[in-house]
Amino acid sequence: MSLDLTASVQKAQAGDTQAFAELYSLVYKDLYRVALLNLNNEHDASDAVSDAVLEAYTNIRKLRDANAFKAWIMTILTAKIKNKQKEYVRVRDLMEDIEDLEDTQADETTDIKFDGVLLTNAMASLSEDERMVLSLSIVSGYTSEEIADMTGITANTVRSKAARAKEKLKKLLE
Repeated sequence: MSLDLTASVQKAQAGDTQAFAELYSLVYKDLYRVALLNLNNEHDASDAVSDAVLEAYTNIRKLRDANAFKAWIMTILTAKIKNKQKEYVRVRDLMEDIEDLEDTQADETTDIKFDGVLLTNAMASLSEDERMVLSLSIVSGYTSEEIADMTGITANTVRSKAARAKEKLKKLLE
């Protein structure tokens, strides 16, 4: 059974929860994968997806092009991921202030061994932007132009970040 995207979006915009559920069924795996690769935490990834889906559900009437549903909901997710990453930074900074970390402890937190590493651990060593670009391009198959629209960075920068990130991963995983 194939889903008529335009009809499902129109029904969802009219308040049909089953139609929205059908739309969600098209993207839920990609949403979770992108969130997990960027947040490296199953619970936070699930929370980000839940928040994105709730926002998409409440704002589905604002979607103008039914064919853009997947990119639209992914854009919402990327915003949720960025917010969570900012929260990570705030918590990390707070913990550093509270504990007055010594240089040796800071070295321990950045010393990552990559013998037999999983991809998620290698991805954790990339910058937030690099993780986002790679997960959106490789996992979800978006083009650099689509990623640029979702993240607010230029398509050329997306391509540069992707190339650098791939090179870093290649070196880490060798």
